[in-house]
Amino acid sequence: MKWEELTQAQQAEVERQLKVISRGVVEIVPEDELKKKIMKSVVTGTPLKVKLGLDPSAPDIHVGHTVVMQKLRQFQELGHQVQLIIGDFTGRIGDPTGKSETRKQLSEEDVQRNAETYRQQIFKILDPEKTKVHFNSEWLAPMTFEDVVKLAAKVTVARMLERDDFTKRYSTGQPISIHEFFYPLMQGMDSVALHTDIELGGTDQKFNLLMGRTLQKEYGQDPQVTIMTPLIEGLDGVQKMSKSLGNYIGIDEEPNEIYGKAMSVPDELMLKYYELVTDLSNEELETLSEGVKSGAVHPRDAKMKLAHTLVRMYHGMDAAEGAQEHFVTVFQQRALPEDIEEIEVPAGELEDGSIKLIKLLTLIGFASSNGEAKRSIQQGAVKINEEKLTDVNAAIALAGGEVIQVGKRKFAKLLVR
Repeated sequence: MKWEELTQAQQAEVERQLKVISRGVVEIVPEDELKKKIMKSVVTGTPLKVKLGLDPSAPDIHVGHTVVMQKLRQFQELGHQVQLIIGDFTGRIGDPTGKSETRKQLSEEDVQRNAETYRQQIFKILDPEKTKVHFNSEWLAPMTFEDVVKLAAKVTVARMLERDDFTKRYSTGQPISIHEFFYPLMQGMDSVALHTDIELGGTDQKFNLLMGRTLQKEYGQDPQVTIMTPLIEGLDGVQKMSKSLGNYIGIDEEPNEIYGKAMSVPDELMLKYYELVTDLSNEELETLSEGVKSGAVHPRDAKMKLAHTLVRMYHGMDAAEGAQEHFVTVFQQRALPEDIEEIEVPAGELEDGSIKLIKLLTLIGFASSNGEAKRSIQQGAVKINEEKLTDVNAAIALAGGEVIQVGKRKFAKLLVR
């Protein structure tokens, strides 16, 4: 099929799809094959099969995880079919990508529990009607040892050691278990089993994604195109978004929490967040970008729109409006919110009507540990009745009705019962 054989309308549609698909991606391997696959899809009306594999070892999705999922959603809106692979089989091994040591294998119960959480959260982004969910144990578990040996014979050890993480571990004498070599092979077999046209993944997944192309060729299939999306920096503006670093926005967090965190995104990253993790159209993004760069749109207003958009995407329009109103009231007007949660403090926890401040913070759930409570106090983040408290040894007299605040987003009215 040649480009000149397409009608003008078909050519325009191919160009439109390429523009949407190319938005915010780091690399497409190979680009000319992507264009050919889209041309064939447009002419025949057959949706492309677009795959994303998920290893269910960390089920709580944050905004950083959604970069690739937003790309999947764009494919769906272009009329294509998403193949979502829950790696219940590969999850028992664990993806060694970027790891300096062998991963601990997950139990069957861990995998199933995490997979269900993934499914619940993912459909906040993807269209369930255009998503086929597969568990890769369906085709990997029935493989015999003979099948596995034949699969292993298709790739050399030298090829496996091209992986940066394997090379580093090998050169420093750190152990590499044989079963870790099978992870990219199994991920590639997912593409073989489902005759995948396109596979998405982060830049750190390049080796695994290309293995799908290798194995599809070995099994006589048209090789998939691989599309790599960037990793996004967290709220610190430096390191990759990660729960362990605390620089993340979780999609299951409360609306006020999402909004408040989004308002702390560094200005220089704001447009990148818009491009990679929101559902704004290319046209809307271009208009906003031009406005920010020309000064016609104030960065604060653009960031409020970003925060509103993220809350709306995961909690709905009403929640987004409420979170924005809360932010304006509390942080721009420096007022206490009207609707403050009431938290009971058992009278039995008081001694002579008082309670240690550190104990109070952990008791009401405003700190997960004494150490975190101490840090919040030392940083001047704790107020009672709008008075800042900085003494970590302070004991607070409670009669009930006091308003406690920790940081910019945690408020509670204390009731002594």
